[in-house]
Amino acid sequence: MRNADEHAQSPRPRRITVERGGPVVVEGPVEVVTDDGTVAVSRRFAVAICTCRRSATYPWCDTSHRARRPRPTGREQDGGR
Repeated sequence: MRNADEHAQSPRPRRITVERGGPVVVEGPVEVVTDDGTVAVSRRFAVAICTCRRSATYPWCDTSHRARRPRPTGREQDGGR
C-alpha cells in the first residue's frame, strides 16, 4: 500500500463511481481486502466491485445484481397516486 506522502503527490485522485442498484466502479489498478482478509488484485484500468454479494466472482461484479427484482418506489406502492 502507498503511504500518505505518495497519495499527496499523485497527479489526481482515483475516480470511484457508485451505480444505484449495481456495483461500485473504481479506476484501477486496485487491491480489494474482503471481510475475511482475502486480498484480490486487479491491474485493469477500471473494475466493478460487487455490493450485492450475489457475484460468483466476488469481490468482482459479474452482473448478478441484474437478476434481482427492483424495489418498488413509493409511487408504485400507493397505486401511482
